[in-house]
Amino acid sequence: MLRAGGIEPITISPGVDEEAVAARAESMGLIQSSQDLVLLLAKAKAEAVVSNPLAQNSIIIGCDSALEFQGQTLGKPHEPSVAKARWQQLRGNSGTLHSGHWLIDNRNAASMPPATGKTSSAGVYFANLSDREIDAYVATGEPLKVAGAFTVDGLGGAFITRIEGDTHTVIGLSLTTLRDLSGVLGVEYTSYWNR
Repeated sequence: MLRAGGIEPITISPGVDEEAVAARAESMGLIQSSQDLVLLLAKAKAEAVVSNPLAQNSIIIGCDSALEFQGQTLGKPHEPSVAKARWQQLRGNSGTLHSGHWLIDNRNAASMPPATGKTSSAGVYFANLSDREIDAYVATGEPLKVAGAFTVDGLGGAFITRIEGDTHTVIGLSLTTLRDLSGVLGVEYTSYWNR
């Protein structure tokens, strides 16, 4: 998505144990909602790469997503049985996909580089899939590795009937939110265009 938008990113795996970070934050009362969770994880991911040499003199973008469905926060299912059960619940229903974004201006050697964050949200409406379609989709492995057990820009796109809000939010990185947060840091969004 960034490449299609004119931005050639450098990707760095943050190596963050998301479950441990979330559990610690929850025990401290820092997570009251799905929005809080994804923003906290986006921040943890961005902060985890600040000292990486590849992240020097750059703007760091950390993101995380989760689907809020019937009062629950749904992340990656990891297991086929979980993905199947989730899709049996999702079919014919809707949820809200939240994507947390955290930006750090790591262009100067400041001990506390400027940072800002925001969560964007979009409504997602799911088709009424048959059990055979669910089994076939789960068998591809795609839903095991993504928030909410679906993608809109992959095989799962055929199973999304409507999105209310920014489609990029559902993909996991809202370009509009990136532009807004860049402005907060005093960075012109068009300065990212390097393709």
